[in-house]
Amino acid sequence: MIIRFGYVAMSMTMQNASPSKTVTFKIYSKLAEKDPEAALNKVRRVTRQNLNNCLRLLRHNKAHGVQVYRFSSKIIPLGTHPELKHWDYMGEMEPELKELGQFIRENKMRVTFHPDHFTVINTPVADVLEKSIVDLSHHAGLLKTMGLNTCAKLVMHVGGGYKDKSASLERFRQNWSQVPSEARERITLENDDKIYTGSDVLWLCEQLKLPMVLDIHHYRCNHGHGETLSELAPRFINSWQETGLNPKIHVSSPKSEKNRLSHHDYVDPGDLYPFLKIMREHNRDFDVMVEAKQKDLAMFKLVQDLKAYPGIKVLGEALAEFV
Repeated sequence: MIIRFGYVAMSMTMQNASPSKTVTFKIYSKLAEKDPEAALNKVRRVTRQNLNNCLRLLRHNKAHGVQVYRFSSKIIPLGTHPELKHWDYMGEMEPELKELGQFIRENKMRVTFHPDHFTVINTPVADVLEKSIVDLSHHAGLLKTMGLNTCAKLVMHVGGGYKDKSASLERFRQNWSQVPSEARERITLENDDKIYTGSDVLWLCEQLKLPMVLDIHHYRCNHGHGETLSELAPRFINSWQETGLNPKIHVSSPKSEKNRLSHHDYVDPGDLYPFLKIMREHNRDFDVMVEAKQKDLAMFKLVQDLKAYPGIKVLGEALAEFV
């Protein structure tokens, strides 16, 4: 069983390589009062810097054998802001985006976006749903402009509970048809740490024929009575059956006993190894996204730490085998 490891957005080993530099709307507005074109040019410059740093990160990943990576959702500052609707950022940045996509395809990398928490499909508020659809279309459009097929996914949570979880799950189903197909075909759903358990999300994924990303830290924080990872595993694996992709999980460790919801700087391999044993029973290759404050450093350390565990053979800096 082969296990690939990846990390989120930023590298802690590269200098001056942030893909998330921002221009606040306040700064943009002040500049625009005097010179609208100069204000937009500032946004353009920061965007190109972010995209250049994305390419630098992908090259860093290639050098270290990292094939699983999550883009920052902030690579296009103010890209979905209603006051910048006139800016055709997708067209202007097409050369840079296509260069990213070509590198990803040539090196057979698996990439994703994780839209922000305010992007929710099960909202009862029409305006929030409209903004969420804009955000999902934005992310899907970036991947499409990169020239990436639907194997490049958007990972998102179900949304809020709104005091009635069952009704909110049903509202997700009802609102699903309003999401444009180019976004729908890329979406995967993840269990969260407060409201929607693994079983909840699997039910919705099975209804809509979507793959599920299983977050095992969130499972420990929030799971149904009697719900076990061993029982969830077959359904989780099966949700990926038609995608041509390996099943994917998120792993992190709690910051402390008192603050179990927040992520630690690193990942305790003991928080992952029991699930590796479960997956070994199914003999299914899968991918692991490390969600830790120390980003790629935490991922590299986790892989090396797993050497001490029975059956684990490390094949590279971001690759292991359970024999």
